[in-house]
Amino acid sequence: MGSEARAAQVNEVIRRLEAHYVFPDVAAKLAEVLRERLGEGAYNGLGDAEFATLVTTDLQSVNGDQHLRLRHHVDPVAEDGDAAMNSDGFRVEAELEGFGIAEVRRLAGNVGYLDTTMLYPPELAGPAIAAAMTLLAPTDALLLDVRRNRGGTPGTSALLQTYLVDEQVHYLDIYEREDHKTIQMWTLPYVPGLRFGGTKPVWVLTGPRTFSGGEDLAFSLQQQGRAKTVGEATRGGAHPREQYKVDTYLDVTVSIARSFHPETGENWEGTGVRPDLPVAADRAFDTAYALALEHVLELGSAGPRRTVTDEARAALDQL
Repeated sequence: MGSEARAAQVNEVIRRLEAHYVFPDVAAKLAEVLRERLGEGAYNGLGDAEFATLVTTDLQSVNGDQHLRLRHHVDPVAEDGDAAMNSDGFRVEAELEGFGIAEVRRLAGNVGYLDTTMLYPPELAGPAIAAAMTLLAPTDALLLDVRRNRGGTPGTSALLQTYLVDEQVHYLDIYEREDHKTIQMWTLPYVPGLRFGGTKPVWVLTGPRTFSGGEDLAFSLQQQGRAKTVGEATRGGAHPREQYKVDTYLDVTVSIARSFHPETGENWEGTGVRPDLPVAADRAFDTAYALALEHVLELGSAGPRRTVTDEARAALDQL
């Protein structure tokens, strides 16, 4: 890659930052860093993958925003934003990942378990989420596992949370730099299938790999008092982002907004979601499952519940 072509790529990253980054003052500092690094020759002689890694490090050096990334792709990148989300490749990716649902099952003792890896857009993931939550609706307690959840769209967080409440909840606000507008995030008035409901206990399993949309779920349910978080602090990325094409095999992800609690103004940027019950991430499942089983036993063993109680006792003995 010649120096002129590399400079053009850096300048395109700067243009995107100055036009879209949620904090204009930080965008100006980032532009200064990139221009200085370009002038030093820091990006000379690098392949695209190495270049993307180094620019990402520089982008995150000012305020630690992990949503700021220059990414190298093996295949040509799609055009900006929605074009990428609507591409055939993205749809196939969602299908191959089970629309972000890695596992859904009823555990012994009538405890529900949902393991999510990604919050794909509702228009893709909606039917899978509805099917999963309908299966889990009759369970007595729920473990929502976001330890491997790397992010996704706010709308899917709203969709999932709706299955866990009985009435609409204003749980988050998102300020967008474009038009200087604030969007209120509410749970939905209607969802297909059955709801788990707003009274049975929920534990959200978290860890250092939980990011962005996965953190939205954990933070919002925690702040509502709807769920207890169990595990380790999450990565700390509260800025919704968009992706912009830089070159044939390069795109840049830029934080275009910031999320915050509508009453406290707090979010999880840089700090992560702090667990209510701190344990090692690999112990989060056993810890939460034990608490869920104890809840099941408290419900008693009258009538048809006898079988569930026996299951719960046996499962608890094995933990």
